[in-house]
Amino acid sequence: MTLGVRASSLPLWRQPWVINSLVTAASVLVCLLLLPSRIPGMELLGVAPHWLLVWVVAWSIKRTQWEAAIAGLVLGLLQDAMTSPNPTHTLSLIVVGVLTARLQKQRYLQEDIVSVALIVFAMAVIAETVLALQISFDQLLSANSLYPPLGRIWIYHQRVALSSAILSSLWAPALYYPLNHWWERYVAEP
Repeated sequence: MTLGVRASSLPLWRQPWVINSLVTAASVLVCLLLLPSRIPGMELLGVAPHWLLVWVVAWSIKRTQWEAAIAGLVLGLLQDAMTSPNPTHTLSLIVVGVLTARLQKQRYLQEDIVSVALIVFAMAVIAETVLALQISFDQLLSANSLYPPLGRIWIYHQRVALSSAILSSLWAPALYYPLNHWWERYVAEP
């Protein structure tokens, strides 16, 4: 009874769930702001880290498949709002979230720096492949497609997927560990 009174007597902005929501939303906002930026040293062959993908992986490691899919949906829609909605990033981020949550559920992953980096590497390749498949389908099905021929799409895909995977996996611990530490602390609080 005392805990309920004490928690409700706190002002709204000091409630743990409000603070956690603000930190989570702020981390998404930072990732959204980093997406279009090209900071020196954070670019490889014209490709920057996929910050929203790293965020979805960080979120999905300790969540259910539904929570991971919803995070992928929301962040994919936010990225589509910032860029072109065709091809959609929503589908690739949903796939990444669900696969990461399934890995956790099946106990294939640990929470060390190498495991997180490898998961982000694999998920970046999968996400870029989903985007390349969407572009390929558009090129095949549309007579007046603006995309290049299939051969050029897949050659470009190899370069982008590998660059994105390398950079995202290298920067993953910088985003994963602070967020994971915060979320663990939030769960541990009464």
